[in-house]
Amino acid sequence: MRGLTKEYVLKRLGMYFLTIWLGTTMIFTMPRLAPGDPVAAMVSRMSGQAGYVENSGQIIEAWRKKFGLDEPWPVQYVNYIRNALTFELGYSLASFPIKVEEMVARALPWTLGLLVVATLLSFIGGNTIGALLAWRRTPRMVRALLPASLTITSVPAFMLSIMLIYLFAYWLRWFPASRAFGRGLKPGLDFQFIGSMLYHGTLPALSLILTSMGFWALGMRGMMVTTDGEDYMILANAKGLGPQRIFWRYAVRNAMLPQFTALALSLGTLAGGAILVESLFALPGMGSLLYQGIVTNDYTLIQGVVFILIVATATAALIIDLIYPLLDPRITYART
Repeated sequence: MRGLTKEYVLKRLGMYFLTIWLGTTMIFTMPRLAPGDPVAAMVSRMSGQAGYVENSGQIIEAWRKKFGLDEPWPVQYVNYIRNALTFELGYSLASFPIKVEEMVARALPWTLGLLVVATLLSFIGGNTIGALLAWRRTPRMVRALLPASLTITSVPAFMLSIMLIYLFAYWLRWFPASRAFGRGLKPGLDFQFIGSMLYHGTLPALSLILTSMGFWALGMRGMMVTTDGEDYMILANAKGLGPQRIFWRYAVRNAMLPQFTALALSLGTLAGGAILVESLFALPGMGSLLYQGIVTNDYTLIQGVVFILIVATATAALIIDLIYPLLDPRITYART
């Protein structure tokens, strides 16, 4: 990667680890500030199901010792950081003896699939719409119709999910209201399962795509306006290049770099929106897992899920930042 210096890489890696450490510290502290004892709540649920739990006080003390919750906060924090460095996320308080990393491993592919598809389609569609809105040679009819696709941007993703469920699942009955795939199917790489998964994932993906597409469109339109009148645009027109080549190779290409910066910054927001969407559609992803942890006051599950989301988002932002020289050769990180 031309122009990428060792000093810059080390600086970005430092920011990367600092971001993960701050996020990890926050997710350790926040659940413990909430009222209630997770072990006592678990025993209370057992009492509600069985009617009576003998020696509940002794059970609570034993389980608090088992999970290290009887230790002072500083000791718990040091143990948590040490385990996080090796991705040892511990046992789930509410689903013992299942380990959190096992639960995350089952849920993560669903969330990654939803986020990757939604992010790519939203990014490509939004930037194309924004570029066409600012391009002088766009037909008037197309320019008049394109803003209609951005009217849903101000609606939160979970609100749009509720609207889509009502419209397409309960009224028109075109799509299912919940579940990740059809009943009776087993996950696999066969066409029947993949087709069912795409069918069930249409509405969740639309919720994220439609609510984030306008953000990209507005940003791209502003950047496209700045390319008009630049020397390279005047030269391209003087050379007699075709409109499509000028549009894609000169205007769009030069306006895209700030959009990649915004992409890195928006990944966390998109992941946060996906959590609520997954819960509404009952998808077996990280969102449903986090909701389960919050409802059951499961410290270890909440910490594990959010920690993985923080690491994934920070890693994606780091990768995008390091590939800037490939996106625009004019960029250099060397000192002048």
